[in-house]
Amino acid sequence: MTKEFLSQYPYILSGIEILYLTGVFFLAVKIIMDTKNTSKTLAYLILIIFLPIIGIIIYFVFGVNYRKNKFYTFKIEQNEEIYSALQKYIKETHFKTLESRKDELENFITTVNFLYHAGHSPLTQENDVEVLINGEEKFKKVFEVIKRARHHIHLEYYIYENDEIGNQLADLLIQKARDGVVIRFLYDDMGSGKIGKKLLNRLRESGVETSPVNKITFKIFANRVNYRDHRKIIIVDGAEVFTGGINVSDKYINPNPKQYWRDIHLYIKGNGAFYFQFLFLSNWTFATEKIPSISQDYFKYENKGSGNKIVQAAASGPDTKPSIMLGTASVILAAKEKVYIVTPYFIPVETVLNAIKQAAISGVDVRLMVPKSGDSVIVNAAAYSYYEELLESSVRIFFYKKGFLHAKTMTADDNFSSVGTANMDVRSQELNFEVNTFVFDKEINQKLQEVFLNDSKDCEEIMLDEWRKRPKYKVFFEHLARLLSPLI
Repeated sequence: MTKEFLSQYPYILSGIEILYLTGVFFLAVKIIMDTKNTSKTLAYLILIIFLPIIGIIIYFVFGVNYRKNKFYTFKIEQNEEIYSALQKYIKETHFKTLESRKDELENFITTVNFLYHAGHSPLTQENDVEVLINGEEKFKKVFEVIKRARHHIHLEYYIYENDEIGNQLADLLIQKARDGVVIRFLYDDMGSGKIGKKLLNRLRESGVETSPVNKITFKIFANRVNYRDHRKIIIVDGAEVFTGGINVSDKYINPNPKQYWRDIHLYIKGNGAFYFQFLFLSNWTFATEKIPSISQDYFKYENKGSGNKIVQAAASGPDTKPSIMLGTASVILAAKEKVYIVTPYFIPVETVLNAIKQAAISGVDVRLMVPKSGDSVIVNAAAYSYYEELLESSVRIFFYKKGFLHAKTMTADDNFSSVGTANMDVRSQELNFEVNTFVFDKEINQKLQEVFLNDSKDCEEIMLDEWRKRPKYKVFFEHLARLLSPLI
């Protein structure tokens, strides 16, 4: 009937086509004006032109920053309010450490100063730092530290699942809450979709304060998925911190050897905990619109560890400058001898990609370790599209084959290390709440390099000549996936 009606009144169909094309034109103008990232702009333009209707829906669900005003007014204002209460200590700590340890930081002074000015992140000393391999080491240490908590426990997680390890941790938190310890738990509503109301209610009924960072009512239509809280942080009594790549889920403790997960976390005790507390309270205030009192119970101004490791955090999110992306690029360009990078997702922004290529071409030993098979066909293909140009630039690339490589680490020369939550992809670098810990210390650097070299035994190194022999249809699909990578 519709076909017959339109055949009788063809001008109606022409009018619909004109309206649609006009709408696409003005939408294209909007995308060009509103989207700062060139790659993302091109990706959205391709979608709306070559996927009519579907592309437009995808853009309005994922591309429009409906919450821009909320992020860039309320949260920034609250961040600054919290920072103003701590400003004196942050400044004194940073410059005192910088002055007393400048010889150890010579190559990375630019990075250190950038992080301080871009995100209020102080350089700190008098820290103990311990590298924790996989969930088996992490959760053993977490339970040990939480058991001795006296004042508060703050947790912030991208994924928290209602499984064996999730319930073990919940049971311990419930016991500590009953003992009078203040417990606040932030979780990402998208990533922690399997936590379940039953577990959350059990925590709340026992006195644990809980909140999603961004409440998502209808996940399939939620623009907020663009702003995921991808951090993994535990802070105990303002003095001890756990952070890195390991979420709260059984798969991280490797119950099934056939589904092996490789990951790395850090345990920090000392002044380095200070900035993580600042990050947590900033997000807690944003999520709950309640500002906890800024007291010494939460910020240990004389929080000394028995060690003397130098720690500085790089944090990124929709409320901050891209400190992780620019800090990472700065370190790579400052390296004189070697850079070892481990990441599960390698879809780098141009700034980081060019830094890696420049370092390798200049003679720095640059090595990249990635999983041979990722958990997404499109993401895997997009990553593959970068490897030929990296190999041509003398970067060595290793495919990890033992299981899924989820660690996010980087070492440079003999005294810089980074362990964090951020992947080397557009989402982590530009959209998510992330935090990477930069450690300026030879012992931690040597430990992570040893881990890298040991893991290399479970890898297959890619050779340029062989890589170039891949079928053309695969190469085409990889470059097509790369075009869409800003939207992944």
